Order: sequence, then structure tokens, then C-alpha cells
Amino acid sequence: MKKYISRMRGVEKSPARKPLSEVAWSWLGAFVGIYATSLLGKYFQFSGYDQILLVGSFGASAVLIYGAPRVEYAQPRNLVGGHLVSAIVGVTVYKVISFDTALAGAVAVSVAIVIMHLSKTLHPPGGATALIAVIGSSHVHELGYMYVLSPIASGILVMLLVALIVNNISANPRRHYPVFWL
Repeated sequence: MKKYISRMRGVEKSPARKPLSEVAWSWLGAFVGIYATSLLGKYFQFSGYDQILLVGSFGASAVLIYGAPRVEYAQPRNLVGGHLVSAIVGVTVYKVISFDTALAGAVAVSVAIVIMHLSKTLHPPGGATALIAVIGSSHVHELGYMYVLSPIASGILVMLLVALIVNNISANPRRHYPVFWL
């Protein structure tokens, strides 16, 4: 037991704060990415839906693709693939296990993680995308598999486009995006 507990201690020092220029680029990307996605959602609004392109998991994606654009989980394959796989899993699980939201949520997130691992598309916000398909409002449930196309695919492609533009404007040669596509 002592050995098990000792593994939770942590052995490394926390990393240094990022330079202010890096913070500024992260802010700009997140602001433009979320704002552009939101504006396009309002522009294409129909049938009383509040936002057809913006979901909560995109906030977490923004942290990765604008705040840490070089990490594996922020790359386009992970960003797009992780959200799409997770959305499909979430909708499917809801259709099969809608009678028990707690069970459906747990199954959706855990299966999404497995499929993201196997497809090399692990993107942590994908777990939220799968969960939203299960616990979302009746509007989300009414979308069915359209949830995969809009808001998920449409919204994430807008955010990817912004990431490609903003992350490559910086004069810093280490701040470029993507590190890899496939």
C-alpha cells in the first residue's frame, strides 16, 4: 500500500510560466475561434435552436489547439477525429441506453476513449462531446446523428481553420500548427 500511495507524490517540478507573447497568441486564438464559431452558429440559426455550432467541449478544445498547439492531443487528426468518433459513439449509446442516463454517460465516455485510442485520435474534449450527446437537452437528442455534422463537424472545422491561421502568424518558429496531420 505504501508503494501505491508513493506513486501519487509526484517527482517533478512544475513547468515555468509561458512567455507573455505565447499567452497573448493563445488568447487571440481562443477568442477568435470561439467567437467565429458562435457567430456562424447565430448566422445559421434555425428552428429556435440556441447555438447550432457551439458546444461546451469546444472550450476545452480551444485550450489545446490555441493554448498548447504542439501537444499530440491538439493536432488536426486528434481534434477532428476525436470529436467525430466521440459524437458518433455518444449518439449511438444514447439511442441504445437512453433509459439510464448515468449508465449511458459512463458507457459513452469510456467507449469513446477506447475508440479514440485505437484510432490514434485521442482528444480529451472528445469525452465531453460523447457525454453531451447523452446528457444534452432535448434539442441535442432530436438531432440524432445530425449532431455529428452540426454542431460537431461544422464547429470544429471552423476552430481548426482559425488554429491554422492564428498559430502560424507568430514570428516564433516553435509556434506553428500543426506538428502533424495524419
